[in-house]
Amino acid sequence: MDRIPPTLEWRDGVVRLIDQRRLPAELVFIDAATVEDLCQAISGLAVRGAPALGVAGAMGVALAVSLGQEVLAAGAQIVATRPTAVNLKWGVERALASPDPIAEAQAMVAEDISCNRRLGALGAGLLPEDGRILTHCNAGSLACAGYGTAIGVIRAAHEAGRRPSVWVDETRPVLQGSRLTAWELGRLGIPATVVADSAAGSLMARGEVDAVIVGADHIAANGDVANKVGTYSLAVLCRHHRIPFYVAAPMSTVDLDCPAGSSIPVEQRPADEVSLSGDRRVVPDGIPVSNPAFDVTPARLVSAIITEEGVVRSPYKRALARLAKGRQTSSAPQHG
Repeated sequence: MDRIPPTLEWRDGVVRLIDQRRLPAELVFIDAATVEDLCQAISGLAVRGAPALGVAGAMGVALAVSLGQEVLAAGAQIVATRPTAVNLKWGVERALASPDPIAEAQAMVAEDISCNRRLGALGAGLLPEDGRILTHCNAGSLACAGYGTAIGVIRAAHEAGRRPSVWVDETRPVLQGSRLTAWELGRLGIPATVVADSAAGSLMARGEVDAVIVGADHIAANGDVANKVGTYSLAVLCRHHRIPFYVAAPMSTVDLDCPAGSSIPVEQRPADEVSLSGDRRVVPDGIPVSNPAFDVTPARLVSAIITEEGVVRSPYKRALARLAKGRQTSSAPQHG
């Protein structure tokens, strides 16, 4: 049995999900009974992470169907909550195209977990024995229907006896690393140490990082990667210190219609996420705050992209197109 409960599931006509805002202090579940409830959960980060948002998008359409709402309008409302996350749009569109959105959403849960397990197994061999791995944000079970992407690779390496240990970037300003990734790794029994985001460079300089692995919210056709803000800085540091920089994401995160990272919309989050620490203001009144949720790492800084269909390296445009074509071919009988 998994030591981490399902991130989200369809249960008796509602979407039950872990309220990730309450972790690590307490494990609490909330029920989204309407499309509006689900949109608030998504925009408020009760549920987040690209693969999980794909499933949430499909479940939102299922909610609209079960409540007799206009599904196209509901789908547009859901997609607008997190514009950078391509999986959210993908999940909505997949459910809208299905004759049974509820069954489709439930099928996507099992599919996502299976996909992440394959991705993890394919990537595990990239991590050295006793490797010290640095990760940013949360790309584990909580970011998916289950198992995880970047953390799924570390998890698979751990299960294979490769003994990885993890440096966990706290990931400001919402602390998805220290709150969520550290919580997951603790439950999985994988050694982990939380560090300030700004400590990554000095760790690398001392030779204490063997690889960096992160997830992704949007991968362009040329291999440019949008991920939690701070990812680009890590990629630059890896290049300087000659450390491999890996991206782990399902093929549903690859957007072949998006030519390059410059075309990826970057979500701006509320200023309070930066200006407040709990209830205490830490930015002087009248000082503006910029709070981009993501940054874009150019493909030339990415050592490899790990997907459930295979591990690819530069040139990414041709490699990703080949994987996407193979995925469509292999899935054609099931969807024909």
